[in-house]
Amino acid sequence: MAHRARGRRAALTAAVLAAALTASLTAGCSGQGRPGDDGVPGRTPAPDASATAAGSPLAVKIDNVAGARPQTGLDAADVVYAEQVEGGLSRLLAVYATRFPETVGPVRSARESDLELLRQFGRPTLAFSGAQRRLLPLIDRAPVEARSPDEAPDAYYRGSGRAAPHNLYLHPAGLLSTAPGAGALTTGFRYGPAPAGGTPTATRTVRYPAARFTFTWSAGRGGWLVAMDGTPTTTTDGPRPAPATVVVQYVRIRASGYHDVLGNRTPYTETVGSGRAEVLRDGRSFTAGWSRPTAGDGTAFTTADGAPLDFAQGQVWVVFAPAP
Repeated sequence: MAHRARGRRAALTAAVLAAALTASLTAGCSGQGRPGDDGVPGRTPAPDASATAAGSPLAVKIDNVAGARPQTGLDAADVVYAEQVEGGLSRLLAVYATRFPETVGPVRSARESDLELLRQFGRPTLAFSGAQRRLLPLIDRAPVEARSPDEAPDAYYRGSGRAAPHNLYLHPAGLLSTAPGAGALTTGFRYGPAPAGGTPTATRTVRYPAARFTFTWSAGRGGWLVAMDGTPTTTTDGPRPAPATVVVQYVRIRASGYHDVLGNRTPYTETVGSGRAEVLRDGRSFTAGWSRPTAGDGTAFTTADGAPLDFAQGQVWVVFAPAP
């Protein structure tokens, strides 16, 4: 609709587009969003060849305040990223490649740092409810297939029983006919046997100013039962999420130039660079390092001695925690 039209007009002038993109990758802004919701820098890399061959995944922004729970379709995601947003709250970005659930939601708005995170997937489809007005040109120029209700109204619907904006849901089949498969998960993650060592761990909590995630090991499920803000995480259409691997990735979280309707600054989560991490798998915690040299790269995780750190097969949750 409106922002796709702006993208088409911008494409007519390549030099202007290139200059604007360069500026957008290093700057933040502010503004209001579309009615009904509240929305994206890094270089534009060449699409990863393997991602192009395999097809690109579907990434969905999912609401994560109390009024949005329980969510739908969360257990079917291959990777779930948890990020800090305005007011110290949290939001989820779920990535689907191996299978699509019938419904996902509630769907909410994109943020500035989402596009940098998603560049590792080539040209993924991004499902979101809208964005702040000044972010829309960045989304238009980014290597994503942006599919909000403006572009794909038939793929979305408003559910009953919840007040807007916590009632917008997506039918993934309305955007992509089939799931592209595991080859589209160009995250850089490796899977295999656990490394030696590690510390036996029963539970781990990550805190944001106004939100928290707790992961409790379940030998019976072979994964980490998720709780958010002290409440067990459930879904409307599947089992309680129990990711096989949980990554606490320490990153720089800085203020961007954007803000919400209350004037709260939107945090920008930097996912390109390097730092330390903690990897939870098989009831143990492993000290790790992470590295993502450019936005087009996946993220590599290594043990304390520099060896690649393999994840357990199954769903992965990555919680972006502020570096101390």
